[in-house]
Amino acid sequence: MSESLTTVAYLGATILFILSLGGLSNPETARRGNLYGMIGMAIAVFATVFGTHVTTAGIPWIIGAMVVGGAIGLYAARTVQMTQMPELVALMHSLVGLAATLVGYASYVDPAASASFSGAEKAIHEVEIYVGVLIGAVTFSGSIIAFGKLSGRIGGKPLLLPGRHFLNLAALLIVIYFGRQFLHAETVGAGMTPLIVMTVIALLFGIHMVMAIGGADMPVVVSMLNSYSGWAAAATGFMLSNDLLIVTGALVGSSGAILSYIMCRAMNRNFISVIAGGFGTEGGKPAPAGGAAQPAGEVSPVTAAETSELLREAKNVIIVPGYGMAVAQAQHTVYEITKFLREKGVNVRFGIHPVAGRMPGHMNVLLAEAKVPYDIVQEMDELNDDFGDTDVAMVIGANDIVNPAAQEDPSSPIAGMPVLEVWKAKTSIVMKRSMASGYAGVDNPLFYKENNRMLFGDAKKMLDEVLVSLKAA
Repeated sequence: MSESLTTVAYLGATILFILSLGGLSNPETARRGNLYGMIGMAIAVFATVFGTHVTTAGIPWIIGAMVVGGAIGLYAARTVQMTQMPELVALMHSLVGLAATLVGYASYVDPAASASFSGAEKAIHEVEIYVGVLIGAVTFSGSIIAFGKLSGRIGGKPLLLPGRHFLNLAALLIVIYFGRQFLHAETVGAGMTPLIVMTVIALLFGIHMVMAIGGADMPVVVSMLNSYSGWAAAATGFMLSNDLLIVTGALVGSSGAILSYIMCRAMNRNFISVIAGGFGTEGGKPAPAGGAAQPAGEVSPVTAAETSELLREAKNVIIVPGYGMAVAQAQHTVYEITKFLREKGVNVRFGIHPVAGRMPGHMNVLLAEAKVPYDIVQEMDELNDDFGDTDVAMVIGANDIVNPAAQEDPSSPIAGMPVLEVWKAKTSIVMKRSMASGYAGVDNPLFYKENNRMLFGDAKKMLDEVLVSLKAA
């Protein structure tokens, strides 16, 4: 494939990637957006493999690697549950960071690359390598820790080292110092020492950064790591002089940063502190021993039959899904209940908080999987004012995103965080396995309000009972 044809293919892939992002911004066009992205990636891979930079002898190796990688991806797509998607996404981000790091080292030791640059071009190329390895190493180690936290292998409690901000500052100064040493190295061997030292510091910084983040802020972490992985890919593009990789990485990095900003606002966090890595430490106190919050009043339990009666008599119902719904795989039963109520003339809507679940859009994907109509799935800002006219607000496995302490208790760790105001409904029903606190480790006064009812038990089992009771009446 000629250089000009490769350029045209890259341009077409870039347009498709932009259309893909545009499609993913709306649930109704998300499927088409995914299709654009897949076609664009296929064109990009084909143009790269058969372009002028790959020799004929290297093609079998590339195809073999693609077969192995594709098989692993297909296996993951078939076996990973929706509740495991957040940690899978974090793991994928780590691979992007690892790729950027390895490409940086390969670009530096490649004799052909070294010979093709001189003077200012050589300095620019080495800066690209140094920055690319730095971003890639931080993304790799940070994503591995995020995977551990999201999968439960590492506790959600933030690890706060004494003087951690000074440690971060010292690490930054050391990285800058060794960056100067790297740029002034006369040989590849001399430059490897500062590059390796910087890589170790970057790996440690990525671990320290994410370990210092509380569990309640993990959705923001996933979004920020998505942004980091994009910038790592862009840095790889600069190292390889690949325009498409630069553009694609910039698209991912910038869109991830915008999403992170939106989520920070939804959690009352400061975006600058997120970028600096010093966020989430005030995002929630650790849950008491045993995971149960201290009692703050009397709760009013309700049965599945009583819940079905309340739903049957309601005219307006708002359902607020949370991570508990994902764990119980209850979304299909929720759809059946929704379908039944709507056929009876009940106005049913879903309220989605920007950070519900463990990653951006987690609840939207679950509801789409269960075929819940897009037009009744609304964002928090769209229906928060409607809770006062709602007969029943049903919370399924959510906690922190419906916590009135965010508005009523200035001393609360989540004070100021926008929440779904379910307590303003005539009756709110909270479905939980127990009285355990949420991911932020904060007690929820909603449980003890006079108009609230607690439906204890596994969400799937209890919702099945509610559905049976509804249909039996």
